[in-house]
Amino acid sequence: MIVVFGSINLDLVVSVPRLPQAGETVVGPDHQVFPGGKGANQALAARRAGGEVRMIGAVGTDDFARAALSNLEKAGVDLDHVRKLGGATGLAMIGVDEGGENLIMCASGVNSRVAADWLDGVLEKGDLLVLQRELAVEPIEQAVEKARAVGALVLLNAAPSGGEGLSRLIDRVDILVANEAEAAEIAADLGIGETESPHAALMALSAPQRLTVITLGSRGLIARHQDTIWRVSAPMISVVDTTGAGDAFIGGLAAALARGADVARALKEGAAAGALACTATGAQSSSPEESMVQALADRLSAIGEKI
Repeated sequence: MIVVFGSINLDLVVSVPRLPQAGETVVGPDHQVFPGGKGANQALAARRAGGEVRMIGAVGTDDFARAALSNLEKAGVDLDHVRKLGGATGLAMIGVDEGGENLIMCASGVNSRVAADWLDGVLEKGDLLVLQRELAVEPIEQAVEKARAVGALVLLNAAPSGGEGLSRLIDRVDILVANEAEAAEIAADLGIGETESPHAALMALSAPQRLTVITLGSRGLIARHQDTIWRVSAPMISVVDTTGAGDAFIGGLAAALARGADVARALKEGAAAGALACTATGAQSSSPEESMVQALADRLSAIGEKI
């Protein structure tokens, strides 16, 4: 079972000709409303990629709550442990430019009150616990300890960038996924300083017992597991919106690992899911189905090099 402990939001998305600078207003023709939140996005992506998924999180008592959970419910994600708390459901305001790049602002709402003890009696030995950075670092730390105590594996996604505290967690997780900016932040927090290249960042953050992945956007990814460095190139796609790419990658990777796929195949499925998510609008609506992920992953190559 994949257990996702994380945020649940509603996303308000505005298409604009270009992203605004500080103090600037940029006008778009319309807006769209999508369920979102990195936790919910990753839960949906893992479910669509073929995983059995349970979501642990919270929504508010406002009108946004039902909409925020609608895609998870339709997909068959287990929502029995999502709590309804007095207050506002998390909200993200997202601008997307003509090239598909985005700018995101989030209001945490009741996500700020999600607690790690909600995992008690829910997380079991052999489960894969998926964590992200939209919750406070304290419940994330506590969730890692609960996973260790019951014998569950931990996948920590260092997104979104910003904030501190993840550096002290990385030696207690089984899978670490970060993009280049997030990897540089963690390295700086560890006192490593400048990392000149993705390979240097990977070597600074990796350990033989941990699968460490640095995603590189249109350049694919680089990863280390045990004594092997893996590289997967990104497929050629027509980019519409990159908002959901990182979460789709996590979902595809988690579904593959939970199924027992080897590291090379899991990386390819994650890369395929992330790439496919760039071809549609919205963090959840862009999340691809299992058949699409498998078909594209079959066409990708994972090149391994011994250290």
